[in-house]
Formats: sequence, structure tokens, C-alpha cells
Amino acid sequence: MPRQWSVAADAGKPADASKAVEQAHAETWRRFIDKHGVMVDFTDLDGSINLPTPEECREGKPNALGWYQPIENGAMFNGMYLDAAVLRWQESGSADDAAKARRLMEGLLFLNSISDVKGFVGRGVSSDGKSHYPMGSNDQTMPWYFGLWRYLESGLATKDERQRIVAKLVETTGVIERLGWKMPAEQPFGTRGSFAGFTFDTAPRQLFVLKLLHRVTGDDAWEEKYRRAIDERGGKEKQSRLEICRKGMVFDYARTHNWTSCTAVSAIRGLWEMESDPALKADYVTGLKASAALASESLAIGTQFDHRDPSTFSQDWRKAMMPLWKPQKTEQEAQELANAQLREFMKISPRRQKETAWVREPTSAAWIVTLCPDAQTVRAHAEVIERIIAHYDYSKLYYCTFFWVEAAWRRLKALPR
Repeated sequence: MPRQWSVAADAGKPADASKAVEQAHAETWRRFIDKHGVMVDFTDLDGSINLPTPEECREGKPNALGWYQPIENGAMFNGMYLDAAVLRWQESGSADDAAKARRLMEGLLFLNSISDVKGFVGRGVSSDGKSHYPMGSNDQTMPWYFGLWRYLESGLATKDERQRIVAKLVETTGVIERLGWKMPAEQPFGTRGSFAGFTFDTAPRQLFVLKLLHRVTGDDAWEEKYRRAIDERGGKEKQSRLEICRKGMVFDYARTHNWTSCTAVSAIRGLWEMESDPALKADYVTGLKASAALASESLAIGTQFDHRDPSTFSQDWRKAMMPLWKPQKTEQEAQELANAQLREFMKISPRRQKETAWVREPTSAAWIVTLCPDAQTVRAHAEVIERIIAHYDYSKLYYCTFFWVEAAWRRLKALPR
């Protein structure tokens, strides 16, 4: 049964949301941050985890993307969660909170060190602390940048940490740029994902990286590239990257996908914070307001989640996925295999769908709304966000994809009264 405060949360009381956030924080650090400072996707309620073996990672098992594995999204989730970690430390000033933020930062640098391929940003590692899947992605790499930027801007970074982080930012960006803004991957795949296109999930990310590199290096060449990239046009509608940012988030490959597109929204938030040109800042605010409006439509679905639902959770992904395994030589082959495996995995673990639909989407949407710097826009959704945060009993969730509630809550608290 849900805990009493979770039931009472339907009243939308801020005190309940505050308790819920503390529970979410405790569960995240009890179960979902591994010894390398990297967030894992899912565990059992006691924290046990069924990792792929080093051999399975090397052989692309169950698939070479690492999709639907507990080490699928380490860079992605670490980078976004650093927003919450930094906000928490800035509020508390405690050594414990500083250590947690530092641990997440080190986790990001670790994921950039596990491959012989320069610029590679990994998803996570097996039990040997080294073996990993051969492909990252644009969804992994953008939050890697975002998290390191958040840490640099927080005031926590030592001189040595700053030097190490900036060196890795410069090295990784140099590789990605030479590859035509594609993310490097190990052979036989070569690359996977891109910041080069003219879509919402590419344009803001490239602009953010260019602006960030100018900020951390002081090299005007990055600013010149940023200014050119803003006005470049492409895609079916021949839009400029700035126009794409101004229009804000869109959903294209599913009915909603706040949990992935929030990375591009965070890029626009970063651009707004780093930009000094008033006209460009206004354009980024417009995009953030539009993104918040779309994300807000996903908030209320969180109330559909029922902790008493008897749906089974299973970590036995091998039983469901490995019968379909076959060698993969291309990204497309790996993706087709992974999607077929997911259909089988969901048959033995239907709980996954409940948490992805009714926890992952509304909580990532809450973060998107609160990334908007317009207080009136955010305040209009504050009550429902508090109610959603307080709705969950985080000790009974198997997936980590509630972590956005911490940053959303702290951004709500910081709204001017």
C-alpha cells in the first residue's frame, strides 16, 4: 500500500511534496548511483541489479545499443541529474551535497574515458568497471555537456577540476565537429546520432555546445561558429536554428517523449543563461515558454499511476531478449533487434510500461516546465507539479526515471513570491 503521505498528496499540499522530494533523493542515492558515480536505469527494490557481463557488452548482447539494460542511460541521466544536485548544494551548502555533485561530475568524466575512441561518451559499464556497449548517442552526449557545464557554473569546481573538465569538453567537441557533428562510436558502427540537423532535437544542442565552448575557452572562434550556426537554414521547412529554438519542443517519433526532448529544452535554457544579447535571450525565452506549454499537457497523467497495481517487474532481461539475439553490424540492425526484444521483455515485465508512461513522462515534463525562466508561466502549473511530485512512493519504483522531481521542486521553490 502507498505510504500515508503519498495518499494525502492528492490535496496538493507543498509539505507533502517536500517530503516526497526527500524520499526521491534518498532512493536515488540508495539504489541508482553505482560505484563509478553513474546512474543506472533500474534495480529491484532492495537495490540488486542484473548487469550485462563484460562478455555480453563486448558481443553486443542483448543488443549493441545497450537498450533496455540497467546501464542504458548513464551519461544522459547523470548530466540532467546534476541540475538537481547543484541546486541542492547551492541551497544547503553542505559537504555531503557537494560530494554528491562531485561524484556525478566524476561519473561523467569516467564515461568519457572508458573507450579508446576519442570523444566517445559511454552509457555505463559492466561489473569489471570497463566493458561497455559500443554506441552512445546524441541523447547521451547532450546531457554530458549540460551536466559538466552545470558543475562548472556552480562554484564547486576546483582549479584542477575546471582544467580537467575544459580539456575534455574541448577534446570531445573537436572530435564531434570533425565528424560533421556526429557522435563517435566504436567499430563497426563508427558514429551514432548527430547535432547537425535542423530539428528540435539537433539545432539547440549544436548551438549550446558552441556557446559553451566559447564560454569555457574564451576563444572567439567558437562564438563566430555559434553566430553562423544560428542563422543557417535547412530541413524540410528551411528554418534557421534560431527559429527552431524559438518554436520550442515538438513531438515527432511518439505521442509524447518529454524524457528525451527535455535534453534539447535544457540546451535552450543553457543558451538563455549564457547569452548576453537581449534579442537572442528573448527568442530563447519564447522557445522555453512554448516548450513548457507542450510539456504541461503531460503532467496530469501522473495521477494515473497506482502503487497498488500488481503488474510484475522482472530483471530477467536475458530470458526475454536473448532468444532473439543475432550479431549486428549496423546501427539499424541493432535498433531493429532492440525494439523486437523490448516487445518480449514487456511481456514478462509489464511494470516497465506503467512507470515509463505514468512516471517518466510527467516527471520529465515537470522539469521542462520549471526550466522556463518566465515565473508566470511556471507558476500557472505549480500546483499540479507539486501534486505529481507528492503522488509517488519512490521506494516502490523500480526505474530511476523520477529523478527530475528534485530539480523541478527546487526550481518551484525559487520562484519569486
